[in-house]
Amino acid sequence: MNKYLASSEYIDWENPSVLAQAKALAEGSEGPEQIVKRCFEFVRDEIHHSWDYQQNPVTCKASDVLKHGTGYCYAKSHLLAALLRANKIPAGLCYQRLTITDVPPFCLHGLNAVFLTGYGWYRIDARGNKQGVSAEFCPPVEKLAFPIVTTGEADLPEIWAEPLPVVTEVLIASQTYQDVADNLPDIELTTSSLTFA
Repeated sequence: MNKYLASSEYIDWENPSVLAQAKALAEGSEGPEQIVKRCFEFVRDEIHHSWDYQQNPVTCKASDVLKHGTGYCYAKSHLLAALLRANKIPAGLCYQRLTITDVPPFCLHGLNAVFLTGYGWYRIDARGNKQGVSAEFCPPVEKLAFPIVTTGEADLPEIWAEPLPVVTEVLIASQTYQDVADNLPDIELTTSSLTFA
């Protein structure tokens, strides 16, 4: 479980601004579940989704997402993991493979899993709500932003401690939110393993 509590290059919860935000969100809480809800709602509602708001710069590290107040789903998941880990709550990264318009091409979508006492691992999606997208924190029921509806889409079962390289490479290489949209990361699903595209 320690790897889901670690501070790292992209989930840099030891950064002073991330740590301060995490402590502020936890202040006066009644326990870990309330802290998770507050952190989730903060990232979902207060950090702009880069594409929804057509907003730069492209962010990747949790501290940069917090500093600039914007990020793609992947970057927002890095910040949420950092805020939770700073509060000693195990958190990991999850991915779905989705279409944008119910037909290929496919791309990855980033979200989180948090370990809740009494429930175990529970997935939450802080990408940001909008018309037709409503993600909530209501354990033990998952209320994610996107259902799996098209052949080739998938909920990837793994819970990663660190972001997938295919994700961070796109974010780091991109200068604008449009660059990310033009190069959304994807993986090819195979019967035996995941192949990174």
